[in-house]
Amino acid sequence: MEAILTDCVQNSLRHFMFKNAIFLCDRLCAEFPSEMNLQLLAASYLQNNQAYSAYYILKGMQTSQSRYLFAISCFQMDLLNEAETALCPSNEPGGEIPNGASGHYLLGLIYRYTDRKRSAIHHFRLALSIDPLLWSAYEELCILGAAEEATVVFGEAAALCIEKQHFYLGLASPNLHVASEGCNLVSSLNFSSEDVSPRQLKNTQVNSFRDIPSNHHGAAISASQPHNGGGPSNISLYNTPSPLASQLSGVVPPPLCRNAQPNGSNLNTVNADGSPKSVVNSLVQAPRRKFVDEGKLRKISGRLFSESGPRRSTRLAGDAGVDTNANTTGVDGNGTSSSKYLGAKLSSVAFRTVTVRNSQYLANDNIEEANSSSSPGDVRSLDQDGPTVPVGGVAISRSKVSSGVSEVLGLIKTLGEGYRLSCLYRCQDALNTFLTLPLRHYNTSWVLSQVGKAHFELVDYLEADRVFSLSLRVSPYSLEGMDIYSTVLYHLKEDMKLSYLARELISTDRLAPQSWCAMGNCNSLQKDHETALKNFQRSVQLNTRFAYAHTLCGHEYVALEDFENGTKSYQDALQIDSRHYNAWYGLGMIFLRQEKFEFSEHHFRTAFHINPRSSVIMSYLGTALHALKRSEDAIKIMDCAIFSDRKNPLPMYQKANILMSLEKFDEALEVLQELKEYAPRESSVYALMGKIYKRQNMHEKAMLHFGIALDLKPSATDVATIKAAIEKLHVPDELEN
Repeated sequence: MEAILTDCVQNSLRHFMFKNAIFLCDRLCAEFPSEMNLQLLAASYLQNNQAYSAYYILKGMQTSQSRYLFAISCFQMDLLNEAETALCPSNEPGGEIPNGASGHYLLGLIYRYTDRKRSAIHHFRLALSIDPLLWSAYEELCILGAAEEATVVFGEAAALCIEKQHFYLGLASPNLHVASEGCNLVSSLNFSSEDVSPRQLKNTQVNSFRDIPSNHHGAAISASQPHNGGGPSNISLYNTPSPLASQLSGVVPPPLCRNAQPNGSNLNTVNADGSPKSVVNSLVQAPRRKFVDEGKLRKISGRLFSESGPRRSTRLAGDAGVDTNANTTGVDGNGTSSSKYLGAKLSSVAFRTVTVRNSQYLANDNIEEANSSSSPGDVRSLDQDGPTVPVGGVAISRSKVSSGVSEVLGLIKTLGEGYRLSCLYRCQDALNTFLTLPLRHYNTSWVLSQVGKAHFELVDYLEADRVFSLSLRVSPYSLEGMDIYSTVLYHLKEDMKLSYLARELISTDRLAPQSWCAMGNCNSLQKDHETALKNFQRSVQLNTRFAYAHTLCGHEYVALEDFENGTKSYQDALQIDSRHYNAWYGLGMIFLRQEKFEFSEHHFRTAFHINPRSSVIMSYLGTALHALKRSEDAIKIMDCAIFSDRKNPLPMYQKANILMSLEKFDEALEVLQELKEYAPRESSVYALMGKIYKRQNMHEKAMLHFGIALDLKPSATDVATIKAAIEKLHVPDELEN
């Protein structure tokens, strides 16, 4: 009876029939109340997103596996102290962490979210040393800015470690996995951190967490965390179920993810929402980044910028009107792109790369694809050239295992190095690294989203738009990077495309935080900041560890002149991710507007240390230095900003302002004349030139440039400022002051 019930429970879990598994496992535990059966019951509850049930079942158990499952339950309930105690009992200070690499990774997450960065880095590195293919650990190290080069992490030592694991398993009894299937099923849980969409949850207030992979001999079970913290009462309007829940609940994973495990289970290849996992875990968080703006230093810079959002735009407002013909993508009737960057073919077999490659590389890649399409019988047949080991239920020779490990590590090495460079904001280097990938891997949603984010950080919004659009066509079900894509459309002021994207994401998964970020950006672009704030708060409610959503809330609070709550939102974001430079920038902007220039300079400088290639951050750091009467330092950093991105007119405008304040009028006019070439329709440039000519008592030229500024239709606030300057045209500066 016990064996039959155990097999039925495992079969229900394999077919995602979690309620049935819970019912049968409850009968199993009533009849045979062993700890192993209780572990299986707890795993069933975790699969059904009921971490609190697993918590009460496992509380007080002392075996290694029970402690690990209990720690997962605590982590998902945000009981981090209890989770840490379960993994590291106080009465066993030198005890072994349960479940090897997975246990160290979980402990690293706990240390990260309790602001113990050094300990977190230590355990992530330990996890990688035990299991070199634990990508999530390397991903966390990249986010923390502590990752070694991928060539070192995924080098010969990693290959030797993986081969030893497979050879060790090959020496074990071939029936070992059958006898221990019940134990292996719950030996390790794969739960997600920011990339899981909780569309199957009944409780809509959930936190999602990053993947904890299984160790090399166990399967994995997916779970998601119910949120135990209450949100603002005005968010209850959005507590609505996903329209796709009923449609997707019975969907069988496509053949791509049906890789049989030694124990017959493929649970570790499926996300919480039933979608197949890629070789590389998806990343959100990033999501986590939003580029800074430069639009609202009106009290300090003369308030002559045209109106724009107080946080996002990295150009003067007129930059949206620059000529885009030179870099636009032609689209034909079937939706394919003719850009020199984006691929022209979107077939069902493979999507071509977004960058021109030489013919030899393409020929080699096609040969490689042809070779990889050989019949499965060639791979699954026993190799008679040497001893064999079982891998995924298939007997493979040791030589093939070694070559396979080398190929996998070569791929992960390229992906890891590109991601590491991206997290260090070496975006052009990251793009060059991703371009070395085979085409079939380059044209996947994860890689394309990373490429789109890199273009976004480089302030190349047109190219980012095209790459994210291609990513959507490749994987319309993937929400990876869609929060950043919505910000790209915000910068481009593409209100129609942004509205369409937001509606598509909401209809795809209204319980994903990225969907509500897109909706919030859409409302913010329409100047409906109160509704946008509610949208971003809903995103935070769905995932309280989504740093980007906290930052977006801060931007909306600043737009509503609520600096206190804005400061709190930015601080919440930094509590989650101390390298989230957008939050440092947001705090710097608040202090700048409050004329607390020393605090402002500190926060801008911290953001600059994290992202030293951002011309926008350099521009505002220079502005803060100028406000502190350190004009020479300000001009130097403005020059660095101009050199970093000559397409960005902001540092040139700010440099002209500083030169004017130093009464270096000719130098200021020279900078503005050059600036007119980049932003010919920016009214604030002509208004500043008018002010300089007025200071030089050249009233006719001043009047001419004030008139041009008015003809370019600036915002209502700037119109009032320009008209006031015209009225005082003949008033001496001493009297005006």
